[in-house]
Amino acid sequence: MAENVKELVKRYRPDLSLAQYGRVFTDTTSFMEIGYGDVISIGGLHYLVLRDEAERCYGIEDPKYWVKRCLVLETGERAILKLVFHESFDLELGNLKIRCYRSPEKEARILDLVRGDLRFMQGKSRHDSAGNVVRILEVISGKRLDQAVYEIEADHKTYFREHFPGILEKFMGSCEAIAFLHGHGELHGDIRRDHLWIEHRTGRYRWIDFDYTYDFAESPFGLDIFGLGSLLVFLAGKGIYRIQELEEMGFGDRFLDSLTNEDFSLLYVNRIVNLKKIFPYIPDSLNNVLLHFSQGAEVFYESVDEFLADLRPCLGHLMEAQK
Repeated sequence: MAENVKELVKRYRPDLSLAQYGRVFTDTTSFMEIGYGDVISIGGLHYLVLRDEAERCYGIEDPKYWVKRCLVLETGERAILKLVFHESFDLELGNLKIRCYRSPEKEARILDLVRGDLRFMQGKSRHDSAGNVVRILEVISGKRLDQAVYEIEADHKTYFREHFPGILEKFMGSCEAIAFLHGHGELHGDIRRDHLWIEHRTGRYRWIDFDYTYDFAESPFGLDIFGLGSLLVFLAGKGIYRIQELEEMGFGDRFLDSLTNEDFSLLYVNRIVNLKKIFPYIPDSLNNVLLHFSQGAEVFYESVDEFLADLRPCLGHLMEAQK
């Protein structure tokens, strides 16, 4: 007869005090039923569920009920278990509609591909008793890159001259990591500013969350590249700028009326990518890279290598300006 949660805790973690004891699950199909105090038994180990994970954006928490923060009873280590959850949606890029969807199998492949490569989160996959692909992830002790940038106490000009060059250099290393995936025929699939973390101990930039993918025959790696471009716009601007933010910064109607559609992002149509209009000291070389992601762009990057070929000289220009 299988042990219950109370017996498992008593056996492996007798010093652990729980407010409640749940059930032992070997089938994770009904992930909404699995919560605090339950145990997921998979791959020969027992994972005590502490809470559901949540994405935090704009001060709002978005629960991810299929992602469980756990304690491994046998080892005392923390782990994150991503259970199988399928969803899909359409994303519009200019006149194109792109189908995006979650693929647990694809994330499992990437975890195998990047094992030992600390530019990425680390983990493994195991099948539960119902055949679901459960991804077991190591916890990264760190902070989202966007949070770290927001917390830099400096005006934009000081940030851009003193902090941004170092950030850009590390960001380019993260771009090279995405090029590595593409070179193996894989996509990240969901490149956003909250999916790149800074590890506390090392300062290393690390990508997380690989379970989204997309069908984009016209440009197989296009959404990943646009994700990198959007992240670069954020890093260069120390934030995202819409009309509302510009009004709050004191820009008047005359300036706002001078903005055209060509100054805004093709992917996020309300975000300004022509940052040189806001911050005139941004070098032309860097601003020209940003404009590749604008509604006015006539040429788009087809590979991360092309993107980096234009971006690398920008770092040299910024370093020269620091001297």
